[in-house]
Amino acid sequence: MRKIIQIIVIILAVSYVVVSFTQIETIIETLRKGNLPFLVGAFVFELICLYNYAVTYRSLYELVGIHESRWRLLLTTSAANFVSMIAPSGGMSGLAVYIDSARQRNLSSGRVLVVGILYLLYEYASLLCVVMAGFVVLIRRHHLSAGEISAAGFMLAIAVVDAIILYLGYKSQHRLGNLLVGVSRFVNRMLYRFIHRDLINVEKAYNLSVEIAEGIKTIRANPKKLVWPFLFSLNNKAILICILAFIFSALDVPYSVGTIIGGFSISQLFYYISPTPGGVGVVEGLFPLILNTLRVPLGKGVLITLAYRAVTLWFPMLIGFISFRILQKPAVNKNS
Repeated sequence: MRKIIQIIVIILAVSYVVVSFTQIETIIETLRKGNLPFLVGAFVFELICLYNYAVTYRSLYELVGIHESRWRLLLTTSAANFVSMIAPSGGMSGLAVYIDSARQRNLSSGRVLVVGILYLLYEYASLLCVVMAGFVVLIRRHHLSAGEISAAGFMLAIAVVDAIILYLGYKSQHRLGNLLVGVSRFVNRMLYRFIHRDLINVEKAYNLSVEIAEGIKTIRANPKKLVWPFLFSLNNKAILICILAFIFSALDVPYSVGTIIGGFSISQLFYYISPTPGGVGVVEGLFPLILNTLRVPLGKGVLITLAYRAVTLWFPMLIGFISFRILQKPAVNKNS
């Protein structure tokens, strides 16, 4: 089964690159025009960002009583990031990588799921903090649209669902178990007419609630440690904002702090809710327009978008693909 998943992921990745081949050529031409020291700075900060993702997850793993090395988590977070890019789902597809890695190493998948839910909650919370700052910039410049408000509302709704799951696990494992069982039965009932079997094992869904509750019980013993993952998540956003500033400088485009924060926050918002892999087409189309409302010339906005995506999409995607292959090798050898 794992080999089949591996093949599907590789096919998705190849299709993704083929579809975006023209864009890759344009990105390479754009990078050639940039100021090399600033471009190098942007790529270095992206590596720091990937490391910071691993540190964020390590702090969450320790919260639920799981001890994992930074190197292992660096590989896992990079691979999960890669899967999230080629199979967009608001971050949920990447969570499957962590759960699969946990099962390979006989770790509690329920506790890892708690970590994943907490991470998404922190990620959305930190993003919404930046988005609110971006909204302030856009309101002051009279450029806030209904689409941007709707996108923020969608992100908030996902964060609320994550918070409800954690709250139920915190207050009552039985209620959480009933919720997961109810959802499982509903999904099975909806899909039975198409696949003629139950997709989700209801008993396993209830047992998962027990593992989630145990993970949350561990967190209750160390509530003060909940602050650190949130600070790490905010730091991720700060690093990405710095990368955007490097790109502006590399292409010799003047900017203000308001322009950087406003442009970054709204582009990230649409990246997360985009139905296309990695937001391809959506971000490239919207980001230059967003920057244009912030008084960046449209032509320069296109170049900034292409260069920024090279650093924050294509570069980590390559690292993520390599990480995914490294993580899968032991499993393949074991099954051969």
